[in-house]
Amino acid sequence: MKYYQIMKTPIGHLLLIAEGNALTQVDFLEDNEIFEKADMAHRSNEVLEQAKAELTAYFEGNLTTFTVPYTCRGTDFQKKVWHALTRIPYGETLSYEALARKINHPRACRAVGQANNRNPLAIIIPCHRVIGKNGNLVGYGGGLDKKVWLLQWEQRVLKEGRILAK
Repeated sequence: MKYYQIMKTPIGHLLLIAEGNALTQVDFLEDNEIFEKADMAHRSNEVLEQAKAELTAYFEGNLTTFTVPYTCRGTDFQKKVWHALTRIPYGETLSYEALARKINHPRACRAVGQANNRNPLAIIIPCHRVIGKNGNLVGYGGGLDKKVWLLQWEQRVLKEGRILAK
């Protein structure tokens, strides 16, 4: 059974989806999609409540690592990329090229970018921490404005020493 929730955050609404005991999707919603998906938002479970609590703590500057159980559907390569994304420390960035090297596919920068683009769990799997090798912010499914916000937020939280829990 699928469970759905819509969550308001400082950077817009998120659609959270869980199947059984695992989070399967976190997507940014456009303003016009909120009302279209609103009828889905009444079905929740413990996983979605945990995800909402952890995302709330993240946006309050009190959480750097998510523990909500999740599962991702994708190719073995995509899963390898997504797993590597979870290893990028809070507040830090890594280039697509460096990420490709970390997963032992040094020539697969574009494939890493494509896997990043297909990340089913925005913020939870921090694809916003991947940047171009020249330091430019490139691509983000939620929009570059959200990527900028997330990166600046993490830097601000670290600078202010606000982290209360990992």
